[in-house]
Amino acid sequence: MKKSLAVVACATALSTAGALTQPALASPNGATCSLNGQASFSTPLGSTAHDFTYGFTGTLSSCSAGDAASPGLPGASTVTAKISAGSPVVVGGVTYQEPKATGNGSCASSTTAGKALVQWSDNAVTIIDYTTTGAAAAVGLKGTVISSLTATAADGTTTTFTTTRYLADNALGALAFEPPDPTACAGAGVPAAGIQGQTILGSPS
Repeated sequence: MKKSLAVVACATALSTAGALTQPALASPNGATCSLNGQASFSTPLGSTAHDFTYGFTGTLSSCSAGDAASPGLPGASTVTAKISAGSPVVVGGVTYQEPKATGNGSCASSTTAGKALVQWSDNAVTIIDYTTTGAAAAVGLKGTVISSLTATAADGTTTTFTTTRYLADNALGALAFEPPDPTACAGAGVPAAGIQGQTILGSPS
C-alpha cells in the first residue's frame, strides 16, 4: 500500500509541479536518479500550517545518463551520491552544520526552500538551490545548481563546498512525502518522514 502511494504521489507531483518544465530537460546533459531519504522537522507537521525548518539526508542511486553523446555523469549506472540539506556534515573529523532549509505548511500542503549538497561517489560535488511545493503526498522540486555552499562548525569555523558537476544546470524532482504514521497528521503531528522519488539533473542539449 505504501509503495502504491509513492507511485501515485510521484505521478501527481510530475503532473502538478514538474511537468511544466520537464520537456526542456527531456534529453538532459546529465542524469536521472532515484532519491531515497528522510526529512526531520523542527516542529511536527500537522493539520495547521506553520513555519518550520528541517534537515534532510538521503541517497541518489540507479542513475541513468540522459544524453548518450554527452552523458555528463561518467558510469551513470554505477555512480551514486549522498545528498543532504540543512543537516550536519562531517569533514576531516569536524562536524559542520549546513544552512537550515525552511518551509511553511502542513501535511496537506507546503512550500519549502533550501540548498542541497550532493557528494557523488566519484568525488564530484553538486550544490542545488531549490524550492519545493507539496500537495498531500506529492512533492514537486525545482532548482538550479549554484557554485558553492558554506557550512559552519560549533566553534564558528566554516568549510565551503564547491560545485564541480552541473554548474548552472537545472534540477527537477517528483517526490513522495511518506510519514511513518499518516494518522499523526490529525493528531500530534509528524516529526519526520521519508522522501523518495525521481530527480533530474542537467541541462537541455
